[in-house]
Amino acid sequence: MNYKQIIAQKVASHIPQYSIINLGIGIPTLVPDYLGDSECYFHTENGMLGVSELKEEQLDPQLVNAGKLPIGEAIGASYFHSADSFAMIRGGHIDIAILGALQVDSKGRIANWAIPGKDIVGVGGAMDLLEGAKTIIVTMLHTSKDGDKKLLDECSFPITSERTADLIITERATFKWSKSGYELIEVTDGYTLEDIKESTGLQYTVSDQLVKESAL
Repeated sequence: MNYKQIIAQKVASHIPQYSIINLGIGIPTLVPDYLGDSECYFHTENGMLGVSELKEEQLDPQLVNAGKLPIGEAIGASYFHSADSFAMIRGGHIDIAILGALQVDSKGRIANWAIPGKDIVGVGGAMDLLEGAKTIIVTMLHTSKDGDKKLLDECSFPITSERTADLIITERATFKWSKSGYELIEVTDGYTLEDIKESTGLQYTVSDQLVKESAL
């Protein structure tokens, strides 16, 4: 599998049955491929609950997600006004939001909508999802193409929300938020604790289980 598929598979292992999930663009859209028989309900903020895998015979140019990509509709899917969709988000009716990020910092704050000096379209629904969803899962590559750290002590890009991300999942590691900050709970095969330390700028602790495994 490539890096994006590895991340999507990891995310799927953290999703409970019957969750209502909003998928961001990019890596998050791959997550349903790894949920197997798990029954979950996918939401798109432009006004649909019950997004499913698109079959060729179902292709409808007017049926798209918030990223303007064609989508399928599951049995029992429902449609609603965009205002009602955001009322669902702001009202706490979305169980999990899976989002991409440019940076995440030690406070769990996400920067995912703007790079200084570059043209931007706008923040979209990310700000609402970060504030309204019950659980936030961030999917991202651990470093930039140039090898720069993306997990930082403090974000240098504009912050999307002060809300803390519950899980950060990269191709190298998984971090889980606790009362004392982020805890490293998983290291991908092929990487070591030292690799993660060298490529990570945010503050974190290492789970007891990983410490025991590294000592073997």
